[in-house]
Amino acid sequence: MKIAFTMTEGKGDLDQVLFQFATTQEAAGRKVCGVVQVNTDRADCVKCDMDVRVMPEGPTIRISQDLGKESRGCRLDVDALETAVVAVEKQISQDAELLVINKFGKHEAGGRGFRNAIGQALELGVPVVCGVNALNRQAFEDFCGGAAVFVEPDPKALSDWFASRP
Repeated sequence: MKIAFTMTEGKGDLDQVLFQFATTQEAAGRKVCGVVQVNTDRADCVKCDMDVRVMPEGPTIRISQDLGKESRGCRLDVDALETAVVAVEKQISQDAELLVINKFGKHEAGGRGFRNAIGQALELGVPVVCGVNALNRQAFEDFCGGAAVFVEPDPKALSDWFASRP
């Protein structure tokens, strides 16, 4: 089982790292499955729009909801996230070379989201890279049973880890 995770401190930094890593692997001819997140700033709102690109061929799915200027609650559109999950699960196969998941988040920690996709990839021997935040790190490590390794949040470091696969 080959699974790695990475974490950053800055808002949106992790999304950029994983996007660069995944698209570099894709450009090198690797069959990359999963999702990378692309955030788009909005002039009319302090919060950005959050979209995930299902790899390798799309679609791009908006996973954030506009709850209004004064909202403080979670903006995640759970139905949109589950649409992305189904699309990713359809892409995972034995010819996949890598699964990238933008974030092992609250839904994964709670037993939903991309958990099954991660397990499916690992069963097939497909290496997995996940973004993780501090709130969900323990749930991620419990899910992986201690098998996941931390890799510095750098596209080159992730590429080196991926290249070292057996």
